Amino acid sequence: MEPFRFHVFVCDQEKPEGVPCCAARGSGQILEALRREVNARGLEDEVQVTVCGSLGLCEHGPNLIVYPEGIWYSGVTPADVPEIVRSHFQEDTPVERLARTDPAGLRAEILTNRQKMFAARRAREAAGVLPDDLNDRIRGFQESRAVLTGLELDLFTAVGDGAGAEEVAARLDTHPRATEMLLNALASLRLLVKRDGVFHNSPAAARYFTAGSRDNARPALLHTAHLWHRWSTLTDCVRAGTAVAHDEIAGRGQDWTEAFIAAMHRNASERAPLVVRAVGAENIRRMLDVGGGSGAYSIAFAQANSGLRADILDLPAVEPIARRHIQEAEMGDRVQVRGGDLRTGRLGEGYDLVFVSAICHMLSPEENLDLLRRCREALVPGGRVVIQDFILEADKTAPRFAALFALNMLVGTRGGSSYSEPEYSGWLGEAGFREIRRARLPGITGLMIGLRSR
Repeated sequence: MEPFRFHVFVCDQEKPEGVPCCAARGSGQILEALRREVNARGLEDEVQVTVCGSLGLCEHGPNLIVYPEGIWYSGVTPADVPEIVRSHFQEDTPVERLARTDPAGLRAEILTNRQKMFAARRAREAAGVLPDDLNDRIRGFQESRAVLTGLELDLFTAVGDGAGAEEVAARLDTHPRATEMLLNALASLRLLVKRDGVFHNSPAAARYFTAGSRDNARPALLHTAHLWHRWSTLTDCVRAGTAVAHDEIAGRGQDWTEAFIAAMHRNASERAPLVVRAVGAENIRRMLDVGGGSGAYSIAFAQANSGLRADILDLPAVEPIARRHIQEAEMGDRVQVRGGDLRTGRLGEGYDLVFVSAICHMLSPEENLDLLRRCREALVPGGRVVIQDFILEADKTAPRFAALFALNMLVGTRGGSSYSEPEYSGWLGEAGFREIRRARLPGITGLMIGLRSR
């Protein structure tokens, strides 16, 4: 059975530098061109494109195979793709100049390369050489740091439609030699393209890293750049058991706050529709958004229920940012902001829903129990508290993102962490909630929901 008329397997295997592979020879561009051409010709329902590992013809890549005929193509360039799509997929005529037509020779070459690979693997194992994937993980900070520096400098905006190293350095007021080194490194990461000494943004960099782009993520990603400095203290934090360079959010400066809330807003805007569907906005008259940041969740709930009114509680430094987003959403008549500290005092009363998103991981277990007790007091009988956070499984080793995020809280807070489902259930029960349940969402966060007893 063939669910598609053609099924194309494209090798995108990446191997250590200096070792021939399709990725190094431009298989990524082939994939992009192939998908674009298939869609442009209206063949997306007839042609399935799948990425695969090594096909054993590494010296002749990029390589791809087209089924059901089993035609092997080697040395494909982006310029060849329109011909393959037109001739092979539309006219049922394989492109002979690119096709490998000697099955016996093809098999012999693949087997020879496979034997070489196994022999090299055995030699490395016998010599005790650190595996490439482990070595790459250990040194992964280098690539991250290069990209973060580019973002901090706003280098991708400076590159614009194309510029040499001297021109970029002049625009950024940076050292020309050092700027060229950074530009070359970013080109090696395929975020920039260098042609005749002129650097150009890759499509991804132009879309996500440059000022004026609709999808510019730089303001949010600057929060990750700020995290870099915290993570450099991890060893000392493990020795001390808490953050060694801690200060409260309110004392970190407006630049930090703007970047932090921008990062949270980007995440919240993506996840808000999932949360609203999982929780339901019907029968909610009043909602309290504890530590609501930009107001993305309150806005989403209000948009889903025209009779809902929401209050956002957050620090005074966050208030103007939230009001800006509320005004942009034209929700000023139904979403309000008030300054306050969620760690202390009453949260209010008469709410049908208290929403606590990305807050519990900043607090200690004792602080979370106290917060949930005050959330219960703010709810009407039968009202719900909904916690959204990175929820660990019982043994706390999965999901990986949540386990690593616990370290993010170690380096950045006095007592925060990622917490497990049993921990959340215990706090909710002790705080006086019933019908406690976990709602799993697509992605990295989940919900814990509890109902106030009448």
